[in-house]
Amino acid sequence: MSILIKNGYVLDPSTGLEGKRDIFIKEGVIKEVAADINEEAERVIDAEGMYVMPGFIDLHVHLREPGYEYKETIATGAMAAARGGFTTICPMPNTNPTIDNDQMIEYLLLKAKKEAGVNILPIGAITKGQQGHELADIESMAKAGAVALSEDGKSVMNTALYLESMKQAKAAGIPIFAHCEDKDLVQGGVMNEGAKSRELKLPGISNAVEDVIAARDIIMAKETGVQLHLCHCSTKDSITFIKLAKEGGLPVTGEVCPHHFTLSDEDIPGDDSNYKMNPPLRSKEDVQALKEALRDNIIDVIATDHAPHSEAEKEKSMAESPFGIVGLETAFSLTMRELVNTGYLTPMEMVEKLSTNPAKILGIDKGSLAAGKIADITIADPKEEYAINVNEFASKGKNSPFHDRKVVGKVKTTIVAGKIVYKE
Repeated sequence: MSILIKNGYVLDPSTGLEGKRDIFIKEGVIKEVAADINEEAERVIDAEGMYVMPGFIDLHVHLREPGYEYKETIATGAMAAARGGFTTICPMPNTNPTIDNDQMIEYLLLKAKKEAGVNILPIGAITKGQQGHELADIESMAKAGAVALSEDGKSVMNTALYLESMKQAKAAGIPIFAHCEDKDLVQGGVMNEGAKSRELKLPGISNAVEDVIAARDIIMAKETGVQLHLCHCSTKDSITFIKLAKEGGLPVTGEVCPHHFTLSDEDIPGDDSNYKMNPPLRSKEDVQALKEALRDNIIDVIATDHAPHSEAEKEKSMAESPFGIVGLETAFSLTMRELVNTGYLTPMEMVEKLSTNPAKILGIDKGSLAAGKIADITIADPKEEYAINVNEFASKGKNSPFHDRKVVGKVKTTIVAGKIVYKE
C-alpha cells in the first residue's frame, strides 16, 4: 500500500522540521518528505490546513484485558487509541491475572497482534500479583517484550524489595514507571483534601500522599541508577522534586495527564464520580505548577492514564466508585485548548510531549517522520471546534468529566505502519 499525504503542515521534533511538506509512504515506511512530491500512490490524503505529526505514544493506559473485559478490551482500547491519534500505547499490568511473567507478556503481545490496529507495548508488574511481597521475574519479562515495569494503581511500599526491583530493572535495561502513593497516608480519601472535600463531606487525599513516595523513588533512582519515570504527577512539590533530580543529572522523567492540567478540585460540581481519579484533581495552585512544568520542560510527557469503568460502577457515589476516567479520545483536543492555544506550549513542543519524548523514554525507534522510519502518523485539524460527546467514544468506558465540553483540535486520520487505522 502506498499513501501520499499532500499539503500538510509537518511537525517533527526529531528532525526539527516544521512547515508545509508532502510525505510519501510505501510498504509501511516513510520514503520521502519534501516540498512537492508527485509519486503515484494508491491513496492520496489532502492534509491542507492539517498538522501532520509522528504518531502519538501513550505511556500509560489501562486496557482491562484479561479479566475485566466488561470495562475494556484490547480491541476496543486500540480503537479508542486510534481515534485519539495514538499509534502506540503501553498497557499497565493491573489486570486479572496480573501481567507479572513472561507468558502473560507473550499472551498480551499475541492478542494485540491479532486484534489491535495500533502498537501495544506491555508494561510488567514489579511484584507477583502486584501484592508487594515477592518480585516478579523481571529479566524474563524484559526478554519477552515488556518495555517497562510498574506497580501502577499502587506503590511498592516495601522499600528494600523496591530497591532490588530497581537494580534488576537497571540490569534488564528497562525503566521503572512509578505510581507515587503512600497507602498509609490515603486513609480512605477519594478526592483532593481541601475546601471542596469539606464542602462535599468526602474524605480527602493530601498532596503528601504523592510527594512522600515521589521523593523516596527519586532518592532510590539516584542510589541504583535506574531510569525512573513518575506517572500522572499532580502536585507542585512532585514537580520540584523532578526539577531537582534533573538538575542533579539523574535519569528521571515525568508525565502529566490532561485532566490534571485542565481541571482543579474547584471544578467538581458535586458528588460525581466522573471527577474521581487517582491522583485526584488538585488545587488551582497545583494545576498552574503542572502547566508551567510542561512549558519549562521539567515534565517530559503528556499521558492519559486511560482508565475505563462500567456505567454501573461510575453511577455510584465518589465514596464507593472506582478511581479513573477515560482519556485516549480527548487528550489531543484538551492539550490544544489548555496548553497550545494559551501559549504554554508551541505545536512542536506539544508533539515532543505526545510522541518524541515518550519514544525516547521507551528507547524505541518511533516518534519521528524522517525518511526510512516506520510510517506511524497522526493527522489532525488544529482549528476544528466541537463538543466532546462520550456517547461517540470507541472505548467501552464513557466515564469522563468532559462530556459536552467545547474543545478545539480534532484527529482526522491515524496511520500505523503505513495502514490507515482511523479516518473520521
